[in-house]
Amino acid sequence: MKSVAGNIADVEFWTDMPEMHEVLIAPGDPTIKLVVYASSGVSAFYCQVLSGQDRLFRGMELVNTGGLISMPVGDEVLGRVLDVFGGPADGGPPVVTQRTKPIFGPSPEYDAVSTHEEIWETGIKVIDLFSPLMRGGKMGLFGGSGVGKTLLLTEMMHNIVTAKPGNVSVFSGVGERTREGQELWESLKSRNLLKYVSLIFGAMGESAAVRFLTGLAGVTIAEDFRDQSRDVLFLIDNVFRLAQAGNELATLMNDIPSEDGYQATLVSEMATFHERLVSTQKGVISSIEAIYVPSDDLLDQGVQSIFPYLDSIVTLSRAVYQEGRLPAIDILSTNSSALNPNTVGEEHYTVAVQAQTILNKAESLERMVALVGESELSPGNQLLYRRAKKIKNFMTQSFFVAEEQTGRKGEYVTLKDTIAGVKAIMDGNVDQIPEDKFLYIGKLEEALSASKDED
Repeated sequence: MKSVAGNIADVEFWTDMPEMHEVLIAPGDPTIKLVVYASSGVSAFYCQVLSGQDRLFRGMELVNTGGLISMPVGDEVLGRVLDVFGGPADGGPPVVTQRTKPIFGPSPEYDAVSTHEEIWETGIKVIDLFSPLMRGGKMGLFGGSGVGKTLLLTEMMHNIVTAKPGNVSVFSGVGERTREGQELWESLKSRNLLKYVSLIFGAMGESAAVRFLTGLAGVTIAEDFRDQSRDVLFLIDNVFRLAQAGNELATLMNDIPSEDGYQATLVSEMATFHERLVSTQKGVISSIEAIYVPSDDLLDQGVQSIFPYLDSIVTLSRAVYQEGRLPAIDILSTNSSALNPNTVGEEHYTVAVQAQTILNKAESLERMVALVGESELSPGNQLLYRRAKKIKNFMTQSFFVAEEQTGRKGEYVTLKDTIAGVKAIMDGNVDQIPEDKFLYIGKLEEALSASKDED
């Protein structure tokens, strides 16, 4: 070993040159593991230090195992929490499976890729109406710190697994808090859903190398379920931490960054990750990705590198969160390629577009209302402004996974009820009901009954 810099070791070989991604160990201590990452010279390689970093030293002898990092795959991983080495992270016994798969693998051939024009209902009103999830598609949840990305991701997993318990889910926690992983595990266990889910974690306190590989480890398990003709829901929290880990590793290898400050390999790393998350003739992978937005800047290059792979984009807003409307989704910055008449149907498309038009017009009136008050608007604009408020409030919802925190019982709302409710608001059928009656309800009938009870 020539040198060690953080999570990167520079290793020189005199014979038996290793292949890329092969694992190295110390002869007397197999718990020290490194993986070959990139060439650093004619006979030297940069290696990611996965474990035993505190025991490495210059001049240390290492041995090439000739093997790749592999994950256990199969039904045995369901209900378990794993680390990037396939070891148990839930305090249970070791995971014993019939098969393992290397975490570095190729994406499917173009001819094998299959597309689906089918909507996967989540039971969350604002998402099902304005940014529907496609079966076999990719959805991104964009937001800054503390606006509810993880909560929304967890609720979507809960609703989809509950509605279709025969399907399997794979959750990959990349660079997130250990507490959030513990809460997710407890929530799934208490609702008897853990048996349908496999969880892989590389927490915030882990090394950059482990965090970088955790996302690929999750993809490997999801791919195997897909190839066994299963419908797979893949969730990752969050993809930005994957890009961030790659940036840390590139800095340690003295790579020249691009002008935006990120590693020059950022685009290819995002491609390596996303191009494997596709549906084939054998099975379907639908993915939901939480993406942290640093400083609430959607133009950050790390965030921008993820956009091209997504079918549906959900943007969480700090302003909406501060107004007390949850989920804190900015409806006008949220969209989906599935929102077209051929995929969602004429009625769904028409209601969604008309609602967005009303919200857009109401937003242009916000400054006027702030300056002179709502009463100074014309009667037509007053009506539009109030209906827009009712639509926004109707899009709030109580979550199953937040029942203990909010004290409100979670509710699953069908797409049919969501469309009917928004249509009734736009048609003026509930103009007589105060706006606050639409907050945190399920169906529109709840606002009608609450108003009658007060009368």
